[in-house]
Amino acid sequence: MKNIVILFAACFLTFGMSAQEKISAINKTEILEVLKEQENAWNRGDIPTFMEGYWKSKDLAFVGSSGAVFGWEATKNRYLKSYPDTTAMGKLSFEVIKIQQVKEGVAQLIGSFHLKRRIGDLSGYFTLNWRKFDGQWLIISDHTSAADR
Repeated sequence: MKNIVILFAACFLTFGMSAQEKISAINKTEILEVLKEQENAWNRGDIPTFMEGYWKSKDLAFVGSSGAVFGWEATKNRYLKSYPDTTAMGKLSFEVIKIQQVKEGVAQLIGSFHLKRRIGDLSGYFTLNWRKFDGQWLIISDHTSAADR
């Protein structure tokens, strides 16, 4: 009997974990729409609109090659300093590698980015943690790293 209980518990945990990794089609679509809006804003040279995809909170976290930055305003200022003009910004494209729901209203997206620039292309990978606030998905944590190619 004890073995049956253990087997049942193992099956329940396995199926329960698999269900957490699936994200609904509507949530996936909504997250990808925000990401596409960010890509479009970037390609117009519009960092303030690009930042609309981020949680406007002092608790927003961004980690890049120069370290961690906390807060929406600090993250925006980091982008403005690092990418002062459209030459530095180039043309951005994202590729989604994996998107999964962590729990209800929380998702994680792993992807890659490519900046095509006259001053030299830049590529890398990112992990975005998302949270749904009042029906709107926003990035609450961004870890972006350049890749050596």
